[in-house]
Amino acid sequence: MSGFTVAIDGPAAAGKGTIAREVAAHFGFAHLDTGLLYRATGRRVLAGEDPIAAAQALAPQDLQGEGLRSGEVAQAASKVAAIPEVRAALLEFQRRFARLPGGAVLDGRDIGTVICPDAEVKLFVTASDDVRAARRFLELSPKNPDLTLEQVQADLAARDARDAARDTAPLKPAEDAVMLDTTELGIDEAVAAAVAEISARRAG
Repeated sequence: MSGFTVAIDGPAAAGKGTIAREVAAHFGFAHLDTGLLYRATGRRVLAGEDPIAAAQALAPQDLQGEGLRSGEVAQAASKVAAIPEVRAALLEFQRRFARLPGGAVLDGRDIGTVICPDAEVKLFVTASDDVRAARRFLELSPKNPDLTLEQVQADLAARDARDAARDTAPLKPAEDAVMLDTTELGIDEAVAAAVAEISARRAG
């Protein structure tokens, strides 16, 4: 196998996406936000497509454009992610990406457990429920003035429950994952911790 794979998992708004982007930039690795695969599938489902057919037909251009970060698409993504046939359709795409020769960082919810169980580095990024809700509220509220913190808290709780309870690839840390709690960390501190862990693994 070629490449060096970094798997970053964790619940929504824990900071894993930002950490993954910064880590990839630091090491010159390719980066894949695997949640976008499910968001793009969810967006196609909201437009009337069958979930499995939408996943099978997903194209790179589907990972761009407006609306992928909306709350509605996020809920649709969480629902389609619970369908085993959808996950199977997206599995090989992710595994091929993970072994790009120049190294790759993938962030999602089942990278270290299902997609890349042999990843050289596995991080599980988490934070308290209150901090995650506050972060997501700050992210979404400028585009949705009517949004309340309570709505965001309810949405995150629903997603957490659905992600943790699904039969296929539930959200949980890999047994050999390094836990990174960002509740009291700034982004620079969180990224530094991740970089240190990856650097140590590469050196070792």
